[in-house]
Amino acid sequence: MAAAFSPAAAATALRFLKSFSGASPPLFSLFNNPRLTHSVAPLLLFSSATVSRQQRAFCSVVSAAVSSGEATKPEPAELEKGARVREFRKKFKIADIKGGPDQGLNRLGENLVVRGWVRTLRVQSSVTFIEVNDGSCLSNMQCVISSDAEGYDQVESGLISTGASVWVQGTIVASQGSKQKVELKVDKLVTVGTSDPSFPIQKKRVSREFLRTKAHLRPRTNTFGAVSRVRNALAYATHKFFQENGFVWLSSPIITASDCEGAGEQFCVTTLVPTSREATDSSVNAIPRTKDGLIDWSQDFFGKPAFLTVSGQLNAETYATALTDVYTFGPTFRAENSNTSRHLAEFWMIEPELAFADLEDDMACATAYLQYVVEYILENCKEDMDFFNTWIEKGIIARLSDVVEKRFVQLSYTDAVELLLKAKKTFEFPVTWGCDLQSEHERYITEEVFGGCPVIIRDYPKDIKAFYMRQNDDGKTVAAMDMLVPRVGELIGGSQREERLEYLEQRLDDLKLNKESYWWYLDLRRYGSVPHAGFGLGFERLVQFATGIDNIRDAIPFPRAPASAEF
Repeated sequence: MAAAFSPAAAATALRFLKSFSGASPPLFSLFNNPRLTHSVAPLLLFSSATVSRQQRAFCSVVSAAVSSGEATKPEPAELEKGARVREFRKKFKIADIKGGPDQGLNRLGENLVVRGWVRTLRVQSSVTFIEVNDGSCLSNMQCVISSDAEGYDQVESGLISTGASVWVQGTIVASQGSKQKVELKVDKLVTVGTSDPSFPIQKKRVSREFLRTKAHLRPRTNTFGAVSRVRNALAYATHKFFQENGFVWLSSPIITASDCEGAGEQFCVTTLVPTSREATDSSVNAIPRTKDGLIDWSQDFFGKPAFLTVSGQLNAETYATALTDVYTFGPTFRAENSNTSRHLAEFWMIEPELAFADLEDDMACATAYLQYVVEYILENCKEDMDFFNTWIEKGIIARLSDVVEKRFVQLSYTDAVELLLKAKKTFEFPVTWGCDLQSEHERYITEEVFGGCPVIIRDYPKDIKAFYMRQNDDGKTVAAMDMLVPRVGELIGGSQREERLEYLEQRLDDLKLNKESYWWYLDLRRYGSVPHAGFGLGFERLVQFATGIDNIRDAIPFPRAPASAEF
């Protein structure tokens, strides 16, 4: 019976349906295409009773208009030959309305479109209040809809609920409430996507531990939306700082055969184990072995053991000795079986390398960088920072302002140990010269000894630092530095690199590292070696520092940790 519909019949039916809706959503343009008539004709086979029930729903059909800030005409079913691609336009968002100093009062009387997700719905006798958020800012747009507005039937039928996505058109008016300056008086409401009643993020507050199990939905909460925006601002400011200072961004490899830190806590990358579909059923005996019973790495993809990188530093050094100043900003990995609130298996690192530079230049760069990015978020993320100051860490704005305004302190590792030994405080980890300072030691120094001022500790014992750090003249310490900040402890670690070939080769021998694996790194010392320095900063720790978030797993969209690789 459906096949009997002709294009003319479809057009007649279209006019019939339009008489109910008063509009022609793009869905109806399908009926003008004879090739699609057979597919869509069954949609027209409603009884008169069905049409009556669905009468008002047709005006709510989602159209291409939801992709723009204003209503658009239906696109033709078939494109003209040589038709041009539509011009891209930045989406108009809630932040564009409420983000200015007058919080939207300059837009009174404007007819605008808001798209986003429903946070809350309050139905009252005469009007309904729908709070919509599109992620562009912390603030919701309060949409006030009365029963005579087009699409109000969706409120009555229960289509509009927390989590649903909507397209709302209306006029900006002064708000009668005290929580916002303006609101949207709704003319038209369209449900883009309904939300099942099982939607787990309701108005009632839930723990961050629970939200980690819903990482695909947690950015819809105030906390994680704000963390995401500040993280984005920090990333933008990072590139901005280095680009403005003449650095070249370098894409360092994720797969490597080197262990930059020499710690051996790396993830192995191999094809000796079958592909993911077969891995769970594969036998250990399927892994090729040598005559001695060892794994035969020569049959692996790279012909030797390969790993996920723990740092892009060594690669950055190669380009620094050609381009002078470079930086990497990318993912790094560490297979440390630690379930603390400070560790991730996958994290992002910012690693600049400066040629013709020593430790003093390195410390100056690290200080300028941190002050720059902190000042940037204080100036450009005011609403989110106020939220953190109120709900996450009271006083965070003052703490960050101190970082921008105060002069950083530097002291030697030896002096730091003396301070800790004299402290009238019992530490969980005892302090001796030569020990690796723990977070409790670092925080005591920056928070209590120096009253919240960032502190740089320099000249560490060489036995607790990496092989590539330049040996000082005393033979016991290296030109290394750690920057300590309140609440976090070590935020930045850096050093002047060992540019002398004989010293570097001796250090590799002392640590029993295979020099053949570092042949290219040693070449940099053979061909035009220069003094150079750099540092590394864990980006998630920076996000923690800037937001006050306690657990590092809440500073990255999809945390990877032992026994946790969902999403």
